[in-house]
Amino acid sequence: MLKRIVACQWALARRGLSTAASSSAVDSLVLRSLKDHYFEVSKMSPPPKINPPTPYTIVKGALDNDGPVLRRTYEQEEIRISVMRLANLVPEDAQEEAGGDDISQLFLHVDIEKPGNDEVLHFLCSLYPDAMGIQAVSIRKKEKVPTAQAVCIPSCYQGPSFQDLDENLRDVFHNYIEKRGVNESLFSFLQSWLYVKDHRRLMRWFKTVGTFINKRSTS
Repeated sequence: MLKRIVACQWALARRGLSTAASSSAVDSLVLRSLKDHYFEVSKMSPPPKINPPTPYTIVKGALDNDGPVLRRTYEQEEIRISVMRLANLVPEDAQEEAGGDDISQLFLHVDIEKPGNDEVLHFLCSLYPDAMGIQAVSIRKKEKVPTAQAVCIPSCYQGPSFQDLDENLRDVFHNYIEKRGVNESLFSFLQSWLYVKDHRRLMRWFKTVGTFINKRSTS
């Protein structure tokens, strides 16, 4: 009986060692694949450096967070611009059905703030290489740390549909925002900036996932 128990325990121990070895082998495969992809992505050539149209400046730290990308002052107003791709707002299947192209269509969140005011005038715009269109206009409370995600979530009445407004009023709004330098001239810079941001995020993802798996496999 004792021999049978010892033999059974030995078989279980061998099975445990085999499972551990198999898990370690899988971890090694994942780490090797992550490393290969990391170096492959690192070889990708970035687009030519493009400066934002004057007088816009890049918000410090914008590449590492989801807040505004560009800012400028217009008279006494502060104007901040955040940008998102079509892919961030519309599922890929819906894009294909609508014939959308997340490369040539960007969405801008434009906040116009006046000094001493607790509210900002917010524009949601679609931006193309050769055109810009306003999707919505609203007044919202000033955010302590404004982000592109925050402005996507309405917390109060957002106003009428922009397309339901009188044509003359729509034209006036377009003139109002273009007077502040929000137009298609921003496209080249923002497209290049998003490429750099996506590339940096992807590189960071490979590293953080690899670090996590490596810690588990060596613990």
